[in-house]
Amino acid sequence: MSAADAPGLWVTFEGGDGSGKTTQAALLEEWLAGRGRTVLRTREPGGTEVGMLVRDIVLHHRGEVVSRAEALLYAADRAQHIETLVRPALARGEAVIQDRYLDSSVAYQGAGRVIDADEIRRLSLWATGGALPDLTVLLDLDPADARRRLDAADKPFDRLEAEREDFHERVRAAFLRLADAEPDRFLVVDAALPAARAAEAIRKRVEQLL
Repeated sequence: MSAADAPGLWVTFEGGDGSGKTTQAALLEEWLAGRGRTVLRTREPGGTEVGMLVRDIVLHHRGEVVSRAEALLYAADRAQHIETLVRPALARGEAVIQDRYLDSSVAYQGAGRVIDADEIRRLSLWATGGALPDLTVLLDLDPADARRRLDAADKPFDRLEAEREDFHERVRAAFLRLADAEPDRFLVVDAALPAARAAEAIRKRVEQLL
């Protein structure tokens, strides 16, 4: 299933930690609501009760979580999230704004953890019945700049944020490869731009889908 099979609008935000996904998702939600759209804003992992349990394990568990177990946990969360939250909202004609989706698994568990990226993608597509969004916004930012933003936020790092710079370099490169492979689905935005300028570029692309 693609998002085109439902009357709603589905936009996902991707990018490295610290790239501004939360900020841009909030700005897009405000803009769409101002145009009279009913908006569901959600995230992975954590958009459902099951997702919150998974989020605690994959991001905050103090013991070791092996790479394949991590990938399976994300896929389990994704299956629950799509079936119980996203699909029903799209069927009602709502706009779904989502922080992270399967592209994050391909980048983080595939490239970051060095697991076969095609296997990770197939796992997520199986878990979700092949669901893909109308638009994926990739907020691209140099990992060194992202780390400075995270440091300035002065909060504890989760398990992925705390990974070494080479991990985040692999993640960034993987995201850019995904965008190159699917230009019709992806919009790449320079996350170093002022938030208002980045938001304007995103709105222009979303307007074409409304």
